[in-house]
Amino acid sequence: MGNIMKKYDAIVFDFDGVLVESVDVKTKAFATLYREYGDRIVQQVVDYHLLHGGISRFEKFRYYQEVLLGKPLTKEEEIQLGDRFSQYVEDAVVSAPYVLGADDFLENHYQSIPLFVASGTPDEELKRIVSRRNMNHYFVSVHGSPAKKGAIIQDILKTHGFKPDRVLMVGDAIADYEGAIFADVKFVGRVMQYPEAEPFIVGTLVVPDLADLGAIIDGA
Repeated sequence: MGNIMKKYDAIVFDFDGVLVESVDVKTKAFATLYREYGDRIVQQVVDYHLLHGGISRFEKFRYYQEVLLGKPLTKEEEIQLGDRFSQYVEDAVVSAPYVLGADDFLENHYQSIPLFVASGTPDEELKRIVSRRNMNHYFVSVHGSPAKKGAIIQDILKTHGFKPDRVLMVGDAIADYEGAIFADVKFVGRVMQYPEAEPFIVGTLVVPDLADLGAIIDGA
């Protein structure tokens, strides 16, 4: 713990797939929403979702409608899709298990180093989920979309006066990595199926879960 505090003044976590094993929940929700369009579209929807983790579901809806289905997405349709998606996922994310080691890491570090969340989940929904999981006390603040990851991290830096090289972002998607690059902070990637599903550039520090995150940070 001491070495982490010497290296970093704050840690920013993505939520789904980093703190909570909830990526599959959202994959199934996207598949359900587009099932009426057939198996080929469903597979394309799922593939795009998995390749573009960490971005807002509304950006994905727009891509699915305009690129895959070839029709514009109206505001009314966007709201309906968002509401249906939230109904599918919120309770499931609340009850999803922690990523291995995440709960221990939070419990062991939240009183000694400021922790934050930057997620692609809509802000109000994210805050409800964190509250319902009784996780609020771990974090200084929790941030969701529509703000982008890089902008969220920059706002955290500005609000709290942190230097970029003293802040760590932990994420599982290219949007998390790009957000860290944008804000010029350090990055560690969580990769479930390393090295088969390694989305980051060669040389990026990655972990299979959060069980050894503290030790890996200390040794980095």
